[in-house]
Amino acid sequence: MAPAVPSAMERPHFIGIGGAGMSGIARILARRGAKVAGSDAKESAGSESLRALGVTVHIGHAAGHLADDASCVVVSSAIRADNPELARAAELGVPVVHRSDALASLMHGLRPIAVAGTHGKTTTTSMLAVALTELGLDPSYAIGGDLAGPGSNARHGEGEVFVAEADESDRSFQKYDPEVAIVLNVELDHHANYASMDEIYESFEAFAAKIVPGGTLVVGEHAGARELAARVSARPGGPAVVTVGESEDSDVWIRSITPKGMTSEVTVVMDGAEHTFTVSVPGRHYAHNAAAALAAGARVGIDPAALAQALTAYTGVGRRLQLKGEAAGVQVVDSYAHHPTEMTADLEAMRGAAAGSRLLVVFQPHLYSRTQELATEMGAALALADASVVLDIYPAREDPIPGVTSELITDAARAAGADVTPVHDKADVPAVVAGMAKPGDLVLTMGAGDVTDLGPLVLAHLSTRGSA
Repeated sequence: MAPAVPSAMERPHFIGIGGAGMSGIARILARRGAKVAGSDAKESAGSESLRALGVTVHIGHAAGHLADDASCVVVSSAIRADNPELARAAELGVPVVHRSDALASLMHGLRPIAVAGTHGKTTTTSMLAVALTELGLDPSYAIGGDLAGPGSNARHGEGEVFVAEADESDRSFQKYDPEVAIVLNVELDHHANYASMDEIYESFEAFAAKIVPGGTLVVGEHAGARELAARVSARPGGPAVVTVGESEDSDVWIRSITPKGMTSEVTVVMDGAEHTFTVSVPGRHYAHNAAAALAAGARVGIDPAALAQALTAYTGVGRRLQLKGEAAGVQVVDSYAHHPTEMTADLEAMRGAAAGSRLLVVFQPHLYSRTQELATEMGAALALADASVVLDIYPAREDPIPGVTSELITDAARAAGADVTPVHDKADVPAVVAGMAKPGDLVLTMGAGDVTDLGPLVLAHLSTRGSA
């Protein structure tokens, strides 16, 4: 039976309730009996799914949206200080709670598995959530993406395990006290909050230090993750460390990854036993994510053989190489990749899955600060495609930085030998891409912003062409 809702969370008001992380917490609280309300900038399918649970969702931000009897106001780091509902909370003396503190409160009394890393968090969290559900363990989970559709990013279960995506971007993952923590990789990102790799390592070390006594840190094969493991192991009294990777000296050895179209067959050796299972998404990095999920589940007492087979039930998560459809002989796939490492991994995965096909990419840079620091690497990644369309930067929470535009990426891509076309008006993209694509091609929309909206529009243009 799930813990009771903390009194401070009995009548929460969420500012930005439609966001992936915020809506998940709101969903779990509503399932546990809290009277949940909130606001968001625009209507969405997620808003409708929350209303179906009895949540009050206001569109737009206004002081009047905050009820006088709200027990707290929940915010993420994206909420600006001048938000009118935040100002109203100060007038009323309503406590303000960060999203991470709200999520931490939901995990109290349970057995949390927190999934962290610069890349792969959403996929790995989703794999665990699906597999544990398949095994009948009724987990709770909070994920930064939708498994099957709006509203599937979080679940209140009656089981003892809570699987949570742990966000390092604003150091909020340091609020959690996991029994098992996964760190898939450690790279410099979120440049507005981290100035150096030293700061990144310090943040991940603080996260690892919150693992409960007797708990476990599972680390991937990435050099940054292994460096973190060495630092954690050097401290007396720290958690047990379990390594996952393709090198034979890994505690969980990924013995083989065999591509099979849009899937992979993976064989893992753990504690002397061999486990073979299918991962329904192409690419080595997804196989590594599955192996890390297997290792973490085993550390909370789940039978590895059963868990390995349950992982085959995972069929993907929204925006992680998600097939959006096919028209006129052209497949359109959507990717959330926005960091050069992610971009490279997904482009290589699609190359392997669709050998012989031309790969066309529609890329939308995410954040001015990330573009400023990594434009050259983004351009190099785009050189893996046969041709690319590059949009203007999606600002999200940031203000413009003088001189930082998507032109930095297009210049770098051309210098790397890429065929790249800048398109500044997003409305022009579907027609441009449909004009470029030929039967047998694969189009990949890529980025963490609203580029995901373009896939269906590209398909619509292709369908019109195909029926002409």
